Amino acid sequence: MKPELQAALFFLPEEDIAAINILGAGNINDTFTVNLHSGERRILQRLNPSVFHEPRAVMHNMRTVLDHLDKELEKDSGGRENFRLPSLFRGKSGEWFEAEDGSIWRLMSMVEDSTTCSRISDPGQARELGRGLGLFHRLLRNLDPEQLFDTLPDIHNTSNYLDAFDRIFYRRGKPAGAAAEYCSAFIEQHRHRVLIPADRRAGLTRGVIHGDPKVDNFLFAAGSHKVISLIDLDTVKPGLLLHDLGDALRSCCNVGGETAVQPEHIFFAPELFHAWLTGYFSHAGFLLADSDLEHIVAFVRLITFELGLRFHTDYVGGNRYFKVRFPEENLQRALVQFYLAESIEKQWDHLQSLVRKAAGTH
Repeated sequence: MKPELQAALFFLPEEDIAAINILGAGNINDTFTVNLHSGERRILQRLNPSVFHEPRAVMHNMRTVLDHLDKELEKDSGGRENFRLPSLFRGKSGEWFEAEDGSIWRLMSMVEDSTTCSRISDPGQARELGRGLGLFHRLLRNLDPEQLFDTLPDIHNTSNYLDAFDRIFYRRGKPAGAAAEYCSAFIEQHRHRVLIPADRRAGLTRGVIHGDPKVDNFLFAAGSHKVISLIDLDTVKPGLLLHDLGDALRSCCNVGGETAVQPEHIFFAPELFHAWLTGYFSHAGFLLADSDLEHIVAFVRLITFELGLRFHTDYVGGNRYFKVRFPEENLQRALVQFYLAESIEKQWDHLQSLVRKAAGTH
């Protein structure tokens, strides 16, 4: 029996299931649609145990955040129309199915009449993405982060990633090829420039963060640029709001997309950057301190470099973490991020001025 069917049967009678199909191409988890004979569709997802070492803590966080958001949207005028949440379905003996390999499976409702995309080029979409994350942060501002587990405590520990790269690089040796040499050289040139000292982080705003607010984790209303949901909540955790802003802007402002076949043409789009910020500030600008505003561009560069470092480390180490379709895919992903980081640096002063302009508007 296929593992996805075994998991589905924990939640549903076999006679209700019409089909189970793979959904998307996530780098970490496995996701499926479960089509029911009634016409309803649900989302079945396997949490990767090699990434999420405490899956029960992940499920606790997701349930806590969903319950809090539900209560906040109930109080918010028109909230449920503006922001829709998935629901978790219970199984025969609990909220999740634990497979023999230790992985956790969950079943969720599907946000119907919605669509997603992997890259954007329209400032209107960028503004909506910023508004969506701003609304998410605003609704969660009264949820005590201490109620959540830090399920990925070192997810943004750049120094740890550098150490891991050094260890693998030492064991495996210098990878061959111009692309790999470029990535290795970029890491060496920037390893000390991108780090943000602990004393500067101390004054930055903490709260409940999504943890992975890239473009394709937002849902747009079908046929519209309006964001109606933010999905994949397995990464919600306590953290710096700027980690979310940095990751969201890194993804939003890369008009070439994260799988560009010509990474050298990657460009960080300032018009999308400004539009995204205006959308975010319209809902959550009041959450950010002056020190946060001063470090937005620095965090975009940091997260971009960090992700490129992780991709390149995985490539050198044999593609053990991120799922790949071909052996060089992680190398190509790393190139995209490093060229994007280079584009950010070339526009540094202009991007800083756009932060001030967007903040002044609100």
